[in-house]
Amino acid sequence: MYLDLQHQFSDKVAATGYFVVAPDFFNGDPFDSDNVNRPLPVWIQDHEPEKGFEAAKPVIEALKRKGFSAVGVAGFCWGGKTAAELGKFKYVQTNVLIHPAYVEVDDIRGMKTPIAILGGENDTISPPELILEFKQVLQNAIPKVDYYVKIFPNVSHGWSLRYDPNDPKAAEAADKAHKIMIYWFDKHLKEAINLIL
Repeated sequence: MYLDLQHQFSDKVAATGYFVVAPDFFNGDPFDSDNVNRPLPVWIQDHEPEKGFEAAKPVIEALKRKGFSAVGVAGFCWGGKTAAELGKFKYVQTNVLIHPAYVEVDDIRGMKTPIAILGGENDTISPPELILEFKQVLQNAIPKVDYYVKIFPNVSHGWSLRYDPNDPKAAEAADKAHKIMIYWFDKHLKEAINLIL
C-alpha cells in the first residue's frame, strides 16, 4: 500500500508540470518493519543515509546534462539527510524535508539553498524539539536563506507517505504537506529558471 502512495505522490507532483525522478537508492531493498529478522539497526548497515548524497549526485548531473537548469529535491525520512546535503552543497536550487530522519543540526547549518522542513508533532525520530532547533539555525544563518518550518499536529513519523488513505484526517495532513512542497518548488524553482533566462 505504501509504495502505491509513493507512486501516487510522484504522479501528483508530475501532474503540476514537473519532471519527476524517484530513484531507488535502496536497490530494491526497502526497509520492512514487519521483517523481524532484519530490524532497522541491521538494515541501516546496508543503507547508510550518508550514501544517499553520493548516489544522488550523478542523477542530478544527468538531469542538468539533459537541460534541466533548476532542480529541486524532496527527502522523506531517510531521504531527508540526502536532501539536506544536496542543499548544503548547492547541488539543487531548493529542497524540502518531510518527516526527516538521520538529519542533525549540523546538516542544516550552512544551508545554501531555500529549504522547507515539515515535521510531525508525534514524530519520535525527528521530534518537534529537533525541528525547532533546525528553525533556530535557519533564523540565525549567515548568509540568509529562505526557509519554511511547520510541525503538523497529531501525526507521527512517516505521516505523509505512510498513512491510511481511508482516514480523512491522515489523508488531509498528507495532502497539506504535498501542497506545501509543490508551492515551495513553484516559488523557488520557477524563480531560479527566471534568473537563468
